[in-house]
Amino acid sequence: MNREPRVISAASNPLLKELRRLAHEPGAYRKLGRVWLEGDHLARALCARGGRAALAVITQTLWQTHGALRELAAQADEVVLIDAALMAGISSLESPPPMGFVIDAPSADATLQAGVPTVVLDRLQDAGNVGTILRSAAALGVRQVVAIKGTAALWSPKVLRAGMGAHFALHLVEGVAPEQLDALGVPLVATSSYAEAELHRLSLPQPCAWVFGHEGQGVAPELMQRCGLTVRIPQPGGEESLNVAAAAAICLYESARQRL
Repeated sequence: MNREPRVISAASNPLLKELRRLAHEPGAYRKLGRVWLEGDHLARALCARGGRAALAVITQTLWQTHGALRELAAQADEVVLIDAALMAGISSLESPPPMGFVIDAPSADATLQAGVPTVVLDRLQDAGNVGTILRSAAALGVRQVVAIKGTAALWSPKVLRAGMGAHFALHLVEGVAPEQLDALGVPLVATSSYAEAELHRLSLPQPCAWVFGHEGQGVAPELMQRCGLTVRIPQPGGEESLNVAAAAAICLYESARQRL
């Protein structure tokens, strides 16, 4: 930061109105071209991956008294100071954090990377599941996550919170049609309770793209037809199915175990 912080004291300020939209509307970042990273954890995760924020918003009290948060906020190009009541008015959380970053929204025309470990999300609706899968993907060596049209917005507030910073370790592409997946150049692998092959008995292709489907409907039939391999996760406990985020963690771990 090269200039003095700017102080905002009115709730009607256009910036605060914009931040409220970003904090509450899942798809607002697509319209406004910016993403609100609420809380110091996401802010630190961004900086740890070499990212840069256009703006830091922090409460005046913390700016004056908390050296570590002041140092973190000062890494942004600009700092805005507001009081705690205004921060509470922005936040969608029961306990609003004292700071956040604003970054530019990713390009809507991001291209698929070929030949890298990938996860494909087919119309997943639950933001918690999507964020959890992103977190597992980043931890287990996946390089890219691709969202088929109809999947929960990847940069929505709830997905960001569930992802815990995983967004900044991954190449993310949204709004993809199934036929575009040919550009990945790797085999597509899906899970199915009807598959004969059991996950732990297979030699998995490396790299591959794991496909995880809608919580209730699973992978769409037209996308399943594109998968060269379907596998079953053994469930000796007898349950009908696993939560999609749990299934993803199991599959990605097995891929990573074989790869390493």
